[in-house]
Amino acid sequence: MLYYLFHYLHEIDIPGTGVFEYISFRAGMALIFSLIISILFGKRLIRLLQRMQMGENVRDLGLEGQKEKEGTPTMGGLIILGAILIPTLLFAKLHNVYVITMIVATVWLGAIGFVDDYLKVLKKNKEGLAGKFKVVGQIGVGVIVGSILFFHPDVKVHKEVDAAYSLKKGEEFVTAAHQDDENSDTKWIETRDMTTTIPFVKNNEINYNWFLGDAAKSWGWILFIPIVIFIVIAVSNGANMTDGLDGLATGSSAIIGIALAVLAYVSAHVEFADYLDVMYIPYAEELVIFIAAFVGACVGFLWYNSYPAKVFMGDTGSLAIGGIIAVFAIAIRKELLIPVLCGIFLIENLSVILQVGYYKLSKSRTGVGKRIFLMAPLHHHYQKKGIHEAKIVARFWIVGILLAVITIVTLKLR
Repeated sequence: MLYYLFHYLHEIDIPGTGVFEYISFRAGMALIFSLIISILFGKRLIRLLQRMQMGENVRDLGLEGQKEKEGTPTMGGLIILGAILIPTLLFAKLHNVYVITMIVATVWLGAIGFVDDYLKVLKKNKEGLAGKFKVVGQIGVGVIVGSILFFHPDVKVHKEVDAAYSLKKGEEFVTAAHQDDENSDTKWIETRDMTTTIPFVKNNEINYNWFLGDAAKSWGWILFIPIVIFIVIAVSNGANMTDGLDGLATGSSAIIGIALAVLAYVSAHVEFADYLDVMYIPYAEELVIFIAAFVGACVGFLWYNSYPAKVFMGDTGSLAIGGIIAVFAIAIRKELLIPVLCGIFLIENLSVILQVGYYKLSKSRTGVGKRIFLMAPLHHHYQKKGIHEAKIVARFWIVGILLAVITIVTLKLR
């Protein structure tokens, strides 16, 4: 909203208002505002949750320090959501298709998590929202996001190709082509196809439409939307699994957010995209503002969520931040980097799948269920080994930083 005000003031030549035209300035302001909102207003919300007796009901899993967390306020994800949405509304271009998509995904998944927490805490329903309803909600946001990214005319990329490139007859997804420099050996092709990035490969682009051939124009969404749904469900559930120790999911998400901010900035900047030989994505620069607010919200929430936590994010926060990461990565055509960038979420998810699968398999064969880990998700395995919670979180963060660096390095490592 402030962008439109200062844009108008700039047009009438009010000195200093032109600074709002710069992505770097607005992203910095979004980061600062999200930190202020999460820290200052977070304290008030925690007190409100305490007065409303919105305390966590902790199951006895035999873990050290577990019972001390009984009664700690949950639903703190509302702090994260507010600290993301308010700066975004203030500093981003609200007519931008990518900003609209991220806001829809954030509110939708946050609402699903809120209902789950509400049923658990206020209605004393230990199961919360039934799993099938969670999945239906995640499918819903996947359908909406996938439809926007597939059908909206502003969602397109520019790919740099050889000057000798010639359009195939009937290549209907190409909307424009131009030679940037008469003496250049390259030109940019503007296309609305569903091209994405393959990490660690020299010619690192693949078009989802390729799998459908000539049917892609009419039926490409049949392939693309299920891919979006799968990614949203996988990453949001991964974040939910990771949210088991104080600060673990929040800190890991902040690290992932910083990496995504770098990827979004270079993808939306024509000169950086040209230099790094990556797809240039018009209009995606506004995503930098959103992800800056996301990082600020996560870091600010750590003020209260780091060990010993004064508040938990609950499903309100974990489902939302996982979904945000998934949708954001898809929007900047980096979803195939998710297994690397979100490696913490992936290994937490896999540890549960492996544990349950091996237990059932061994029980069916021998009559006695066996386990791979002392407890799943993986962070509980290390707790069972006697490692302090804060040390586990710090080590997971270090691994997360390493994975984020590897993800950014893939821009040139092919």
